[in-house]
Amino acid sequence: MLKTMITGSLPKPSWLADAKAELRAPWAVGAESLAEAQDDAVRLAIADQVAADLDIVTDGEERRRHYIWGFLDGLSGIDTTRLAKKVTRGGRYGPPVPVPRIVGELKRTGPVLVDGLRFALGQTDRPVKVTLPGPMTIVDSVVDEHYGGSEADLAMRFADILNAEARDLAAAGAAIVQFDEPCFNVYVDKVADWGVAALERAAQDVGATRAVHICYGYGIGTVLAWKSQNQSWGEYGVTLPLLEKSGIDEISVECAASGVDLSVLGTLKTKGVMVGVIDVGTEEVETPDQVASRIRAALAHIDAERLIPCTDCGLVPRSRSAARGKMKALAEGARQVRESLVGKRTTAESPANR
Repeated sequence: MLKTMITGSLPKPSWLADAKAELRAPWAVGAESLAEAQDDAVRLAIADQVAADLDIVTDGEERRRHYIWGFLDGLSGIDTTRLAKKVTRGGRYGPPVPVPRIVGELKRTGPVLVDGLRFALGQTDRPVKVTLPGPMTIVDSVVDEHYGGSEADLAMRFADILNAEARDLAAAGAAIVQFDEPCFNVYVDKVADWGVAALERAAQDVGATRAVHICYGYGIGTVLAWKSQNQSWGEYGVTLPLLEKSGIDEISVECAASGVDLSVLGTLKTKGVMVGVIDVGTEEVETPDQVASRIRAALAHIDAERLIPCTDCGLVPRSRSAARGKMKALAEGARQVRESLVGKRTTAESPANR
C-alpha cells in the first residue's frame, strides 16, 4: 500500500534543454547528438527516482520538449514548427499561446514512444509508467485547419490514435499508461458531454493499468498567478463521480497546492487514487513529516490500499536539486505512514487483542 510515483516529468539537464527558462525550450544539442543526450538524461531521471526510492518510475519525459508536442511530433498531418495562436484552457492562464496546426489527415505511421519505453525498461527493474496527452487536452492545444468539424469529433480522432499507441506501450511492458487531462478541470460540461467518452475510447482494451491525471496546471508563473486568486475549486466534484463510473483504473488529483476539499476523494469508491502531496509550484522542499501529514489527511477519505502518494503535476519547471529533494520527501513521508499503518494492524491482530 501507499506505492509512490511522480506524475510524469522531471527537470531536464541544462545541457539538454533549459526548461526552467521556457517550458517548451528548444534542444540545446544538435540533431546528430540528440538521441544520445536524451538517453543520458533518461538514465539520470530514472537513477534519481530509484535513489529516492519511488516504487514506480517514469522516463521523466526527457525525450519530449513538451508533454503534448512530444507526442504530436510523431504524427503526420500536424505542424509543430509553423505555429498558430490560440486561447487555451478557457483563457484561465492568460492571452493566446503558440500551438501546433492540423494541416492534413492525422495519422500515426508507427509507435511514437515505444522505443523510449524499451530503453527505460532496460535501466530499471521497477515498474515503468508512460504518460500520454489526453484527447480533450490535445484538442484544446491545437488549431484545426483541416477537418473543420466539432471538438468532439476531433477528440475521437485523437482517441483512436492514442489508443493504438497505448496498446503498443502496454504490449511493450508499460505497467501504467496515463492520459494527462488538465482540461478536465477547465471544461467540466464538455467532460460530461464527450470528454470521458473520448478518454475511455483512448484507453479501451489497453493491457496495462489505465490512469488519468487531472491537475490545475504546471508550477509556472501564469498558472501560479491564477491559483493565487482562484476562489472556487469544485471541478473534481463534477469530474470524479463521472470517472468513478468509467473503466479508468487510477485517477490522479492535485491536492497539495490547490484549495480542493479532500472530502471529494470519497466519491471514488473503487479506483486507485494518485493523491498529489507534493507542491510542484515552489522550490521549497517538503519535509517527510509534511508529506506524511498530507497523506494522513487523504486517508480520512480513501483506503490506504487504493491511495498512491504522488506529485501534484510534473516537476519539469523545477530545479533538479529541488526535484530530487521532493521525490525523497515523497518516498520517506509515505514510508512513515506505511510503517505506522502496518504497526497498527500488527497490534490489532496480535493474540492479546483477539
